[in-house]
Amino acid sequence: MPTKRKNLHYEFLAKKWTDRHRNLQGKIFDKHGESFKWLADNSKQFVVGSLAGIMLLTSPVLDKVPQFVSSTSAQIKTIDKKVFLIYDLRKILPNEVRALNSDEEKNVSEILTRDYGFNIKAELEGKRLNTTYGIIGQEQHLARFPGDNIFSHFDNPSEADKYWSYGMAPGLGAWRYFADSSGSSTQEDIDREKYYIAVQTFLAPGFDSNPKEYADFFKYRKMLVVNPQNGNAVVADIADAGPSPWTGKQLGGSPEVMSYLERFDGAQKGAVLYFFIDDPNDTIPLGPVNL
Repeated sequence: MPTKRKNLHYEFLAKKWTDRHRNLQGKIFDKHGESFKWLADNSKQFVVGSLAGIMLLTSPVLDKVPQFVSSTSAQIKTIDKKVFLIYDLRKILPNEVRALNSDEEKNVSEILTRDYGFNIKAELEGKRLNTTYGIIGQEQHLARFPGDNIFSHFDNPSEADKYWSYGMAPGLGAWRYFADSSGSSTQEDIDREKYYIAVQTFLAPGFDSNPKEYADFFKYRKMLVVNPQNGNAVVADIADAGPSPWTGKQLGGSPEVMSYLERFDGAQKGAVLYFFIDDPNDTIPLGPVNL
């Protein structure tokens, strides 16, 4: 008798949990139905990761999965959170790469703030760049300190093997060296060079009226750089100025930045979003970030 009573209690709790789970998943599918349809139509274009996500094939929710998802999800176990980010950005970004209007920038910054948890802004302290959506191109490594060269630049053999071929830039960054010497170089100096971007500071509205003030503001300013086609993102810092407008590019990225963003097609370039990170206490580290 006690065993039977225990089984009834278990079945009651299991049913209650299943109903709750089904109701929760139903709300998710109602809210993101368009996203799942888009995923189903484009599933071959993405690697569906194993990140903690929404289980599609668990029995409590099969009846809630729309037919267009269940018919294509026999091999899908979880959905990478990046899929939702990609889809949300896709609905906002224009077909051509151009400067975003104020509404587009507002919507994009809200999405990035929501998903990455950083305070993302197109404008900070009354200053902004000429655009927040542009073509990024491949840059070379920058000298971190006097005497730094391609032979001393890498911290370990694996990094050297991966990034040696990109070479060293013939000149220095916009703010010259990152450290005074090899001995005084800190991890922050190393990361600032490793995850640097070059942006068109000289085209920022108001730059001509006070170039020193703007140069001080932009120096090592943190930005979130996002590849809207795959959801990969890097916290980078501004360490150089460029490229020239005639190149058709709006910014450049270090070899490490370009590699993580997967902007390494034959032309070594592609579209990215780049917004300021409001980090007054300097708590957000440079480098790749995940959802």
